[in-house]
Amino acid sequence: MKLLYFDCCSGISGDMTLGALIDLGIDHKRFLEEMDKLNLEGLKFEFSTVYKNGIGCTDVNVILEDEEPSHEHSHEHHHEPHHEHDHEKHHEHRNLFDIEKIIDNSSLSQRVKSLSKAMFNRLARAEAKVHRTTMENIHFHEVGALDSIADIIGTAVCIDILNPDRIMSSPLHDGTGFITCRHGIIPVPVPATMEIMTQASIPFHTIEVENELITPTGATIIATLAEAFGSVPAMSVIQVGYGSGKREMEIPGILRVVLGECNI
Repeated sequence: MKLLYFDCCSGISGDMTLGALIDLGIDHKRFLEEMDKLNLEGLKFEFSTVYKNGIGCTDVNVILEDEEPSHEHSHEHHHEPHHEHDHEKHHEHRNLFDIEKIIDNSSLSQRVKSLSKAMFNRLARAEAKVHRTTMENIHFHEVGALDSIADIIGTAVCIDILNPDRIMSSPLHDGTGFITCRHGIIPVPVPATMEIMTQASIPFHTIEVENELITPTGATIIATLAEAFGSVPAMSVIQVGYGSGKREMEIPGILRVVLGECNI
């Protein structure tokens, strides 16, 4: 049985997930060909190798045409450790219906479409609960932005390519303290992340790092993908991938994914 194990030692975000999965050896050309099936104008990807405390990781930057990738944007936008709401001014708002329409009108495989929509629905449910409204009334920036759409659908594409028989995860680690988003100062874990983990019964604990380590997008992805949470089972490791977060911290901002064979 082919097992994909997420080691969320430093939390999880959308871009960390995408980088880690691609780092397992997914062909960049094949990935880009699949993402082109979304038929979204102005969406580009840049892949590079970065180092976190000496560990080589794949970094994926989502570049929007007509928007220069400034130093500030490239280091703060991609979720780790900032909350996605921080960059509302850069991006268009979309609701769940808009996103599902983009997915349905694409030529992506049915498996990718179904997995992507499951993740967006989970996030919309959590945002609606936090804001005390309905899913239909949620215009959540972090999912409406093209780069976050790319993170979630890109993850679904990678899972379709890797085609694991089972997906597991470690318990999640988040930081402590507060972050600033468009609503003001909010606590870590941020409310949407907490709601996603609550609804999915995900085990987590905080570590003494004053930063957001688990973003709502990251929590959504792992809540949707993982069948179980626990320690690494006995397995023969085939490949290990490392995905990079964007900020330098006292701990390495990385996500490690392990692809292997096991008997469970």
